[in-house]
Amino acid sequence: MTPSAYDTAWIARLGEIAPDLSNPAMEWLSEHQLPDGCWGAAQPNYYHDRVISTLAAMLALTRRGRRTQDKRQIEKGLEALEQINSNATKGLMADPNGATIGFELIIPTLVAEAENIGIIKQHKERILGRLQGLRKIKMEKMKGLKINRNVTMAFSAEMAGLDNQDLLDVDNLQEDNGSVGHSPSASAYFAAYIRPGDARSLQYLRQVSAADGSVPDLLPFEIYEKSWILWNLALVDSLDQDTMAFFQPHLDYLQASWNYHKGVGLSRGYSVPDGDNTCVTFDLLTHFNRPIDIHGLLSFDGDEHFRCYELEANSSISVNIHALSALRNAGFEPDHPTVKKILHYLKQNRTSGGYWFDKWHISPYYTTAHAILACVNYCDDLIAPAADWIIKTQKFDGSWGFYLPTAEETAYCIQALSILKKKGGNVPPEVLIKAVEWLELHAEPPYPLFWIGKSLYAGELVVRSAILSAVALAKGL
Repeated sequence: MTPSAYDTAWIARLGEIAPDLSNPAMEWLSEHQLPDGCWGAAQPNYYHDRVISTLAAMLALTRRGRRTQDKRQIEKGLEALEQINSNATKGLMADPNGATIGFELIIPTLVAEAENIGIIKQHKERILGRLQGLRKIKMEKMKGLKINRNVTMAFSAEMAGLDNQDLLDVDNLQEDNGSVGHSPSASAYFAAYIRPGDARSLQYLRQVSAADGSVPDLLPFEIYEKSWILWNLALVDSLDQDTMAFFQPHLDYLQASWNYHKGVGLSRGYSVPDGDNTCVTFDLLTHFNRPIDIHGLLSFDGDEHFRCYELEANSSISVNIHALSALRNAGFEPDHPTVKKILHYLKQNRTSGGYWFDKWHISPYYTTAHAILACVNYCDDLIAPAADWIIKTQKFDGSWGFYLPTAEETAYCIQALSILKKKGGNVPPEVLIKAVEWLELHAEPPYPLFWIGKSLYAGELVVRSAILSAVALAKGL
């Protein structure tokens, strides 16, 4: 997983508690400020990612910085933040569904801290300032609740700040590996402000820190990585025996990780199961005829749609698409009540152009391509407009990209159109020919950060598996 400026900024705060961690993290922050003064993903310019990463980096540099260079970087970051904030109502920047994880709860905490130490002036009714009121309302609703390792909010435990630490069930917050929610930022917050110098959380942070001082958004995540890589590659029917032999120990691991009552989470050591990894893992294991009980999958079935997590604030389109694919693989017919419920949900939540956005990925090509894969020759009326949209939005050079041409988005579109064509859909041959030619020239990393965590990230091996799958699918036609 790619480095996270937001999480690395929290490591940089550790100062005298763990200078072996904080000093390299400070250097990494200094070296990775973007030309416009922000921190975060270089492309695309994504509001939530830029704001949370820039604020966190400025706080770390102010708390720990001593050099003239640090002060210049803080000033440049402040100018960039003001510019971002002044444009915050434009387009996607104003869409709350595009927010990074915990944004509306974490940002007010960072803003208040930045105001207290004099980095920024009071925001009051401006975009960032208005989030203070939203955080207060949400925190009031959480009174009486305790954030522990069994709820998703542990992943963003730093949202408690210094004023709401009573929300934390401190004795039951850490995972067995010492982390808080497998999150470097939440774990650094714990080691700095909850149990200063906590040996277990510092040991975890040393394990996940790269040699250059950076940390990712999340680690470990081996169930997610194994299941999604194999799911992509399993779209190719003509896998040889050697490849299948490589699959087996990973399939064994995933099958052994399955919990009858709650499916799987992103890692064996992570206490919170989730619908997305559960759906993809069930789909994958069923595809390879591995015995697995469906009860864990159905535990995420809600009244109107499938959930990703308990207590989630807003639903996920992609989770429901993956649930649809899993149910189809389990033998559910299109007229089954559970399937019909998902189809109704997807129809209600697509755009007027016939495609979908999602809260886990900033590109609609990811969500829409997966919908086509789930529905072709199963509920074709749902995806006909989506396939037309993908074909019509291919760029002249053969690529696809909602913000800029990318190998990842092009791979998703090739996957969807290749399987659609294989199953009788009308896909002009030149669409795939041009796409594969472009993709083979642009297949290598680094890949743009399109996946939504507390900041944007890329799971590089997962993206690579989609690219390999797409090329194999198109060339096999």
